[in-house]
Order: sequence, then C-alpha cells, then structure tokens
Amino acid sequence: MARQDRAERTRNAILDSAAAVFNERGFAGASLSEILTKAGVTKGALYFHFSSKEELAMALIEEQWKADLPHVDFEDVSLQTVIDISHAFAHNIRHNVRVRASNRLVLEANFSRPTPEVYERWIGILAEVLQKAQERGDLRKEWDPAIVADWVSATFIGLQSQSEVFTGMADLHERITIQWKIALPGLVPPRRVSRFQPAGTAQWEEEEIIATA
Repeated sequence: MARQDRAERTRNAILDSAAAVFNERGFAGASLSEILTKAGVTKGALYFHFSSKEELAMALIEEQWKADLPHVDFEDVSLQTVIDISHAFAHNIRHNVRVRASNRLVLEANFSRPTPEVYERWIGILAEVLQKAQERGDLRKEWDPAIVADWVSATFIGLQSQSEVFTGMADLHERITIQWKIALPGLVPPRRVSRFQPAGTAQWEEEEIIATA
C-alpha cells in the first residue's frame, strides 16, 4: 500500500506540474524537462507513468471528466441543469489548473491528432439532459435536443475564447449569463421562461484564477 501511495503521489505531482506548464505554454511550447523540474521527479519516474508528452497530455484531457461539477443537480434534470453545467464547467476552467490545461490542449489540438471525441462526449451529455428537459416541457417541441446541445457547446467555446482574450476569463460567468438571457426566449415555451436563472442556481466565487500549480 505504501508503494502504491507513493506512486499515486508521484503521478499527481507530474499531472499538476504538467497542467501548469501546458496551461502556460501550450502543448508545443511545453517541455518534459520543465515538467520534471517543476514536479521534482526523475525522468524514469515520469516514464513509469507516461510513455510520452502526448500520453501525458491525453491524461490531462481526461481530467475534464474527473473534476467535480459543483452545484449541478442531475437527480432532477431540467433546462436549468444545462445552464448550471455551463457555469460549473466555467468555474472549473477558472479555478482548477488541470481542467484549464485540459481545455487549452483540446482547443489547440496541437499534438498529433485532433480530439473530436471530447466535444462529442460533452454534446452527448447535454443532448441527454435536454431530451429530458424537453419531455418535461422546458424545451420547445420544434427543437431537436441534439442540435441545441451542439449549439450550446459551440457558443461556450466562443464565449470562453473571447473572455480569455479580453479579461483572462474574469468575466466568463457574466458572458454565459448574457448568452442564456438571449437564448431562453427562443428555447423555452413563453410561460416557462421566468422559471430559469440565467446566472445559474449557485453563487460562483470570485476567487483568484488558478493559472499555475
């Protein structure tokens, strides 16, 4: 058990250091030597866990699925669930260095192959929630949940890109809120629009953004 614990600590140290370096420099600009120095581990320890820089980057991309989505209720799904997912993921991008690095790696797609499966996975999650939302009357019948899910994913990418350029992600929640204020009247039957909170159902902390480990 002690050996397993040490191995897990080493792996986490490598992932945290790699996240900080990838987040700052991107995939092409990151070097394994810098990651090793930051993690304080040997080259042999790194290669025990990851066979290459690409494998390390792919492991970080998977962190999107391991990070908690705070304050999202999947037990009683509605269109509000989709709104809350968008804010929760924004919170993780801003405050979780692994997710932030993962997100940059996916958007850059700089290494050997693009990663459409990441987009497809998120779109699939959103489509499933939107299908249930439509069944309960939250989404207009004329909308295909899969098309709406694709649109939500695409607009989120645009919002975060502009937020990064203009404010370093500081106004991302505000931009998402405006997106939903604009979108809700077109997505929801008129009598139900007032039920939803474009800003999400949680109070998103305005902490300092985690940019490095």
